[in-house]
Amino acid sequence: MILVTGASGTIGSAVLRQLVAQGIPVRGMSRSAREGFVRGDFGDVASLRLATSEVDAVFLLTAPGPWVAEHDLAMVAAASGVRRIVKLSAIGTGPGLPAEWHAVGEEAVRSRDGGWTILRPSGFMSNTLRWVPAVRAGQIPNQTGDGAHAFIDPEDVAAVAVAALLSSERDGQTYTLTGPELLSVPDQVAVLSEVLGRSLEVVDVPLKVYAEQLRAAGLDEAVVSVALRGAELIRNGGEKTLTHDVEQVLGRPAGTFRAWAETHRAAFQ
Repeated sequence: MILVTGASGTIGSAVLRQLVAQGIPVRGMSRSAREGFVRGDFGDVASLRLATSEVDAVFLLTAPGPWVAEHDLAMVAAASGVRRIVKLSAIGTGPGLPAEWHAVGEEAVRSRDGGWTILRPSGFMSNTLRWVPAVRAGQIPNQTGDGAHAFIDPEDVAAVAVAALLSSERDGQTYTLTGPELLSVPDQVAVLSEVLGRSLEVVDVPLKVYAEQLRAAGLDEAVVSVALRGAELIRNGGEKTLTHDVEQVLGRPAGTFRAWAETHRAAFQ
C-alpha cells in the first residue's frame, strides 16, 4: 500500500492516478474528510499514524509555506516504520535560496531508517493555466522578464515519483527534475500563440507591482517573499538549471512545453 499526501493537488493527483492505472494499492490523504481518501492532518499526529498504518511507501508532499518543515517532520516521525519515503522538494533548495523551506524536510528524510528519494522539480508548465483569463484578454503578465527557466510537465514529475515509490533502485537519490529546454515567459507565450492560433501580448510586471498583487490576493508574507525571490532569480538569469534526470529515471526525454500546451489547448479556449 502506498500513501499519497497532497493527493488532491497538481502532482499528488497525478501520482495517485498513475498508481491506480498500474493497479497498485494506494490511498490518498486529505486534511478533511473526503470520499475515497483517508483523513490526515499534519498537525494531528494520531491522524498521521492512522494514515500510514499498513503502508509500505509514502509520497510526501506538503503545501508550500513556512510550515513545510514542521509538516515534513511530523510525517517522517509518523512514518518511522514505512519502508520508503519519496519527498517532493523544489529546485533551488538550500539556505538562503527560494526553496529553503524544504531543507529541513530533506535532511529528516535522508536521516531516517529506510529508503528515501528526494525530487526537486523546476517550475510547473501547468502554472500557465493561471493565465487563462489573461489569454482571453490577449495580454499575459510577466514577472520574470527575459529570464529563462526549464519548466517541467507535472505528469513527468509524477512519473518519476511513481518509479521511485515502486523500486528500491532509486533509494538514496536526489533528482533535479527539469524540462528539456530553457524558456522565458515571452518564449512560452509565443508557443501558446502558435498552438492557439491567436496573437498574445506580453506585459511586463515590475517586481514591486507583483508583490502588491500577491499581498492583495491575501498570501502570507513569507510566501510573498519566496515568490519574489524566485521571480527575481529567474529575471536575473540565475536559474538556468537543465538536467536529464527525468530521462535517466524514465528512459525517455522530459516532455516539451509545446506538447503540454497542445494537450491542454482546450483549457485556454
